[in-house]
Amino acid sequence: MIYTLTLNPSIDYYVTLPVFEAGQVNRVEQAEKVAGGKGINVSLVLKNYEVETQALGFLGGSTGQFIRTELEKRGVLTDFTPIQDETRINVKIRADQESELNAAGPKIQPEELEHLLSRFKTMEAGDIVVFAGSIPSSLPHDLYRHIATILNERNVRFAVDTTKEAMLEVLPLGPFLIKPNHHELGEIFDVEITSKEMAVPYAQQLVERGAENVVISFAGDGALLVNRQGAYTANTPAGKLVNSVGAGDSLVAGFVASHALGKSSEEAFRYAVTTGSASAYSFGLCTKEDIDRLIKDVNVVELIQS
Repeated sequence: MIYTLTLNPSIDYYVTLPVFEAGQVNRVEQAEKVAGGKGINVSLVLKNYEVETQALGFLGGSTGQFIRTELEKRGVLTDFTPIQDETRINVKIRADQESELNAAGPKIQPEELEHLLSRFKTMEAGDIVVFAGSIPSSLPHDLYRHIATILNERNVRFAVDTTKEAMLEVLPLGPFLIKPNHHELGEIFDVEITSKEMAVPYAQQLVERGAENVVISFAGDGALLVNRQGAYTANTPAGKLVNSVGAGDSLVAGFVASHALGKSSEEAFRYAVTTGSASAYSFGLCTKEDIDRLIKDVNVVELIQS
């Protein structure tokens, strides 16, 4: 089973209008509510890939019930920990430029956290867990490291797409995949990354510190994969950007799903870049048909062989 962990999920309320003017009354042309959160996005794309997945995290109140119902309607298994507080609502504005209003989220009680942690103690070798998103301030800052320690004891692999601090904390525990973008990679080493070639030695340092695969996204300029076998680059297929929300989560889903289906790391990387692009070119998360249509336009080229 591929599990995803979303510690601070949300209802994402999308509003569409031609132009958004701050300080003015804006007339919305279209509105839509969807289940939101980085791990939830990964699960939804995995299901679109026809790969079984179960979503974990915290849900509370009527907003939490909406998310659970939406995921189950889409065929995603759920095992969220119930909480006392209400799950948050975020507003995503699609206009002449994208804007977001993200709520802080609920406070998690100690017994609610313990309930979630107990779930990881039942997982089995062969399972994969995707940590996606930041750790809320009401939870321990080293929570991912604590969970990764539990998973290591059970021979369960994990992938990480989170903030710099939380990612660096789990590196010594050997994540199967980490996915910083080139700006985040530069922040880690206090440099400005201006090319894939420049990113390679820094990504190699993350491999030396424990990561099995490091994928660096460069938005419209494609992505870079670095592991102990070498360094590889992939182009972004042609298309029109209509939605950047969920593109990075889709990339993670594409890599993890492809690897789970027995593909090599290079081929998983090819599908990952395709999947991320397919979501960026869609108003929602990509479908399998979107991926199949674009995959032929994505090429992986070896930069450096280890």
